[in-house]
Amino acid sequence: MSEQSEQAVETQELDRYECRACGYVYEPEKGDDKYDILPGTPFAELPLNWRCPVCTAKKQAFANIGPAGQASGFRDNLGYGLGVNQLTPAQKNLLIFGALGLAFLFFLSLYGLQ
Repeated sequence: MSEQSEQAVETQELDRYECRACGYVYEPEKGDDKYDILPGTPFAELPLNWRCPVCTAKKQAFANIGPAGQASGFRDNLGYGLGVNQLTPAQKNLLIFGALGLAFLFFLSLYGLQ
């Protein structure tokens, strides 16, 4: 049983944190070159004097936004919306802008009618 729990810890994705002042996202997989933070360092293990590399906001100004590629929104609401609520932000952008592009092409095709 301890082997399974060790595997779960190894494959667990680290949460990203976003600066509420400027929008910078600290990604643990990348670390922070400006302050010599190694890749793989969780946000909780950053030094207390660590600051946002963009706007120098304190560590308390960051909010947890979850791991990369996670569906946005509340977990209770992920089952609604015909499955659209389970899409990641990148997938939602592709769906929205793809639909807009398709609508624009259909609009342009109206000029071909006589």
